[in-house]
Amino acid sequence: MFQSARLKLTTWYLLIIMMVSVTFSMAFYQASTQEIQRVINRIRFQQSHRNDYIIPPPSSEGIITLDELQDVKTRLEIALIIVNAIILVLAGGAGYFLAGRTLQPIQAMVDEQNQFISNASHELRTPIATLRAEMEGSLLEKHVSDKEARKLITSNLEELSRLQELSNSLLQLTHVYSNTNNLTSIVSLQEVLQTAGKKVRPHLKKKEMTLALPTVKEQVIGDRNALTEVFVNLFDNAIKYSHEKTAINVSTAVKQYMISIDVSDKGIGISVEDLPHIFERFYRADKSRSKAEGYGLGLSIVHNIVRIHHGALTVKSKEGKGTTFTVTLPLATT
Repeated sequence: MFQSARLKLTTWYLLIIMMVSVTFSMAFYQASTQEIQRVINRIRFQQSHRNDYIIPPPSSEGIITLDELQDVKTRLEIALIIVNAIILVLAGGAGYFLAGRTLQPIQAMVDEQNQFISNASHELRTPIATLRAEMEGSLLEKHVSDKEARKLITSNLEELSRLQELSNSLLQLTHVYSNTNNLTSIVSLQEVLQTAGKKVRPHLKKKEMTLALPTVKEQVIGDRNALTEVFVNLFDNAIKYSHEKTAINVSTAVKQYMISIDVSDKGIGISVEDLPHIFERFYRADKSRSKAEGYGLGLSIVHNIVRIHHGALTVKSKEGKGTTFTVTLPLATT
């Protein structure tokens, strides 16, 4: 599809360039040949009225003959044809290259969309297959006890919960891309951090962990709910991959017109091989991190929310020592 579009776009480039080139060449040829023809006509007139003029003695120097003038016209025609042929070749190559560059972002977007659909389908397939297998297995049983029925329902509810979590994440990811025009409110970072901390409090209690939040007076411009979701995901990530009875530390630093918020844990860390990919959708690291629940969408959502707020998200990590995510956002100017 893209190769066909690239060739069509190249053809249009060529048509436009060659129309300009041929038009210019024809105009130049017309003007040049008119001048040459005027000289030829003058020479012919003088030759036909030789007796009416006093012709100076012939000299081989500085005399242009009719044959030479005709030869000039022929050489001019050939030169213009060669020039246009060169333009055709160069414009074709340049047009093909530029068409590729023009279509490259579109191709990347379509490839990313196809990959997204493939990954989403793969993630959806597992819980659906599990639900179907359990139900079909129960139907094959002649007698299903109340205990077995409850066990089946409980298992099905767990799979449905996974499906709901995935669908909510996909909807949230879509909302991030479509909500770029509503980033005009002045948001208190103190309220954002406090709200995010309250949302993850049950998870903290479950692992007997603590979350240290700083006092932040600065404000930013954006979507309060989206920014809250950023820190809910980062806090939840830190809890998920940290050991019990450890602490999550949050600190801030202001530099010029930007504020940086660090979220640090003392968890299992991220390997060097996984670090470049953690913001990709559906990416889940190997080893112990992959054992945790999730679909690999949280950090992708966080990354995109920060990006549409004209900020940056970076990470530093060392296996066995912990991880620090840094969110940098522009401050609201008063």
